[in-house]
Amino acid sequence: MPGIVSLLPSGTEWVYALGVQDELAGVTFECDHPPGVRERHPVVVRGLDTAGLGPAEIDALVRSRIAEGGPLYVLDEPELSRIAPDVVLTQDICEVCTLPAGEVDAALESVGRPSRVITLDPHRLPDVLESAVRVAEAAGVPERGRRLDADLRTRLDRVATAVRHLDRPQVLVVEWTDPPFLAGHWVPDLIEVAGGVPVLAEPGGRSTVTTWEVVAGSDPGVVVVAPCGFGLPEAEQHARSVLDRLPPGAAVWAIDAGAYVTRPGPRVVDAVEALAYALHPDAVPAPPPGCVSRVR
Repeated sequence: MPGIVSLLPSGTEWVYALGVQDELAGVTFECDHPPGVRERHPVVVRGLDTAGLGPAEIDALVRSRIAEGGPLYVLDEPELSRIAPDVVLTQDICEVCTLPAGEVDAALESVGRPSRVITLDPHRLPDVLESAVRVAEAAGVPERGRRLDADLRTRLDRVATAVRHLDRPQVLVVEWTDPPFLAGHWVPDLIEVAGGVPVLAEPGGRSTVTTWEVVAGSDPGVVVVAPCGFGLPEAEQHARSVLDRLPPGAAVWAIDAGAYVTRPGPRVVDAVEALAYALHPDAVPAPPPGCVSRVR
């Protein structure tokens, strides 16, 4: 099997889900699942320290860094050269999320390593699941990828069947609270499978900045606060901070978006199961603690 460097948290999760973690030779400072992964593998990408910053402060920091042309992420090229990986997993869907593939290509050229770069750029839910197959093929275990893909789709089908004949509430997903962003890409697909109707969302499209006036006027039955990169405690805090700006008649839920919703790894299926519980608690089993909670 080839040596693998994962430059995105979802790539690391796919590697572990496929059972080829022994070939994992490098990860990023944001890789946090399974627990302890950064202690088991060298960290080859570091980024901005946003600890203790609120949503508006993080947004301002990122915008300022981009405007100045400064890097959001730094690749440790000497370490990458030392590892000399056969496969590098990266992405090009969001320059704010992790190191773009173009920068990886330039780094690999500078260190002179003939690595195979696998760029994972999912836009819809089926694209996310297809990552299992692509990573498995690159790792030399294609059959494992096909099995994992099939297992994840089976779980999704189970949820879809459970909610198929139920009333489907209008669901608005807030991906950031200051300024407000509405979730795009695969997130509307998650809502659809979970038994809801996504509001103000373009399946496969980019997340979009909006105003609280637009949010208030959308009149959804459910609002899900899913701040990109944050866990459930922070999502609950962010949700409470904007309750007075959300439609008063809507149920408000918070979800661990950093683990399940905005990270296009195998746990997007966990997100669907958790969202289905939020929308239809009598139809599906309750998710594990720490995944989703009702705020209002």
